[in-house]
Amino acid sequence: MKESLRQHLLQTCTDEELKRWFDPLSFDYSEENKRLTVGFPHAFFARWFESDIQDKFEAQLNMFLGNGYVVSYKDSDAPERLRGVQVADVVKRIDFPFGQEFTFDTFLINKKNYFPIASAKEVAKQSGSLFNPFIICGPGGSGKTHLLKSVANEIAKKHDYSTIFMGSLEELNSLYSIRFKGDPFKARNHLFEYNFLFIDDFHKIKEHPHFQQELVNIFNHFYDNKKQMVLACREKVTSYDFLDDNLQSRLGWGLIVTLKEPDLEIRVGYIQRQVRSKRLSLSKEQVLTLAQRFADFRYLQGILLKLFAFKELVKQDLSQKDFEHILANTEEKTTDDLTPKKILSVVAEHFNVHVKDLTGTKRHQHIAHARQVAMFLCRQMLNTSYPALGRAFGGKDHSTVLYSVKKIDQLQEDDFELKQLLKTLKNKCRMS
Repeated sequence: MKESLRQHLLQTCTDEELKRWFDPLSFDYSEENKRLTVGFPHAFFARWFESDIQDKFEAQLNMFLGNGYVVSYKDSDAPERLRGVQVADVVKRIDFPFGQEFTFDTFLINKKNYFPIASAKEVAKQSGSLFNPFIICGPGGSGKTHLLKSVANEIAKKHDYSTIFMGSLEELNSLYSIRFKGDPFKARNHLFEYNFLFIDDFHKIKEHPHFQQELVNIFNHFYDNKKQMVLACREKVTSYDFLDDNLQSRLGWGLIVTLKEPDLEIRVGYIQRQVRSKRLSLSKEQVLTLAQRFADFRYLQGILLKLFAFKELVKQDLSQKDFEHILANTEEKTTDDLTPKKILSVVAEHFNVHVKDLTGTKRHQHIAHARQVAMFLCRQMLNTSYPALGRAFGGKDHSTVLYSVKKIDQLQEDDFELKQLLKTLKNKCRMS
C-alpha cells in the first residue's frame, strides 16, 4: 500500500520531497476497517509533520483511498503504554465534504494575511467557544470562501459533517421561504439541529431586511449553546449601516478578521502551484504576465483552466503564440466587482439621462426603455433577485422588474442592434 501511495504522491511532489517527509513514515493499513495508522520516527518529526505537511498529505490520501476512511498518528518511539491513548486522541476522518481543494495548505499566505489564517486554524481546532462568531471579511477574490470551507473541512475531520450547515445567505433565506414554505418555527427547529453554522456572502443580508430578526434568533441559539458560527462577507460588518442594532451587536461578540487582496507575490505562488499540479509548461515570463494582468483570483483560476484545456484538447505544447492568442481573446475583468450603481451609471451615460431618471417614476419612452435595459443588465450580470432589483430602482415592485427583464430579453432575440448594444454596455460595465 505504501508504495502505491508513493506513486500517487509523485504526481504532485518530487522524489526528493517524498524522501524527506514520506519515506520515514510507517503504515498500518486495514481496508476492512477503513483505517490507516501512520507512525512517525520521533516526536519532533511528528510536530513538524503536523504543522507543515499534514493538510496536504490528508487531501492526497483522500484522493487515493476515497471517502469513509479514518487516519490516526503515533510516534514510533513512544512508550507502548501511551500509544493507544495517543492514537485515540488524533483519530481523524479524511473526508473533505466541502471540497477537496479547500484546505489551509492550499491557501497561499504572506505576512498580510497571517493573522486571519492563524485565527481560522484556531477556530477549526477549538470550535465552539473561543471566537464565536468568527467573521471573515475581504474583497471579492481574496479567498473568503476558501477559508470558510477550509475551516469546515477541518472540523469535519473530527465531527460528523451532517452536523455542519454550509450555505450562502441566499440559501439560508431559501431554507425558510421555500423549503419550509415560510414557516419560521419549522425552519428554525431544523437549523437548530446543526452544531456548526457556516454562512457565505453574508453581505447579501442587505437584500433581505425582513430576515434580520430571524438571524438574531439563530445567533442567540448558536451562541448560547456554544455552537460555532463562521461567516464570510465583503466589507467589514462594522460598516454596515443597514443592520438591525441587535444583529449588529451580536456580530461584535466574536472575532472579525480581514483578508487582503492577493498581491503579486501570492498570485505568482498560486500560478506556480497550479502549473505544477496541472503539468503546464509556462515560462517565468508567462507566469509573471498572468500574475500582473489578472488581479482577480477567480478569474486567474479561469484563465489557467483555459490554458490547461488547450493543452489537453488541442496540443500538448503551448507555444508563446498560443499563449498570447488565448490571452488576447480573454476579457480582463469579471462582473465580481459590479454593482447595480455601476450599471445604472453606464446605462445613464449611454442614453444621456440622469441616474435619478432611471430610479425615478418618469415614463417617457426614452427613459422607460433605458430603465428596462438597466434592469435587464443587472439581472443578467449580477443575478440579483427581482425584489432586490426593485429596491435598487427606487422601490419598484418586483413584478415591474420581471416585466422589464422579460421584455428586453424577448426584444433582443429579433433585434440585432439591441443585441449589439447590450453587448457593448456589458463590456463598458466590466471595464468601468
